Amino acid sequence: MQPKLIWISFLLAFTALLPLINPVGSALIFLGLVGDEPVAVYRHLARKIAVATIVFLVVIEFLGSLLLSFFGISLPVVQVTGGIVIAATAWSLLFENDASASTRKKNAEIGGNGSSDDGDLEGKIFYPFTFPITAGPGTLVVMLTLSARVSNRDLLETAAGHAGIVLAAMVLSASVYFCYGYAPKLIKAVSPSTVHGILRVIAFILMCIGVQIAWNGIAMLAGTLVHR
Repeated sequence: MQPKLIWISFLLAFTALLPLINPVGSALIFLGLVGDEPVAVYRHLARKIAVATIVFLVVIEFLGSLLLSFFGISLPVVQVTGGIVIAATAWSLLFENDASASTRKKNAEIGGNGSSDDGDLEGKIFYPFTFPITAGPGTLVVMLTLSARVSNRDLLETAAGHAGIVLAAMVLSASVYFCYGYAPKLIKAVSPSTVHGILRVIAFILMCIGVQIAWNGIAMLAGTLVHR
C-alpha cells in the first residue's frame, strides 16, 4: 500500500464531500425534523445514521459505477438529475415554515406530550435521515466521480485510492455522529431566529450546489452532441 496516495485520495475525497455532507448544517435540519426529544434518542439515532452513512458511501464507491453501467446511465445524466433533486430539496427548505413551528405542530398532532414515537423515527434512519439529508444526490455523484478517478490505475494505486476514500467516509461519518448526537446542545448556544436564518443560508448554498452540479452535467451532455 502507498501511504502518499492514500493521503492524497483522503484529502481529495474529504474536501469534496465535506461541503455536501456538511455535518453541522445537516445537524440543524436533523434537529428540526426530530424535534423535542431526549438526548438519549438523539445519540441513538446519530449512531445508526453514522453507520448507515458509511455503509451507503462505501456501497456507492464500489458498486455505483457497476449499477450505472448495468442500467446504462451515464455520469452526466446522474449529475443533471442529482442537481435537480438537490435544488428541489433546497427550494423546499428555503421556503418551509420555521423549524420550531413545525415542531409545535408535530407535538400537537401527537397529543402535545413533546415527544414522537421512537418507532417512527427508527423507520426514518435511512430515508430521509441518511439519504438525502446527510448524503444526498450530490454526495452520490461525487462518490461516483471519485471512484471512477482512482479506478483507472494499476492494482496498488487503485487499492490506495479506494482506501483513502473509505477513510474519508469514516471520518465524515464520525463527524455526523458527534454533530447529530449533540445537536440539542448546539442549538442552546444559538437563538431560534438565528437558526432559522442559518437554515435559509444553508438552503440557498445547497440550491447553488444543485444548480452547479446540474449545469456541469448539461455541459458534458452538450459536449457529446457537439462532437457527433
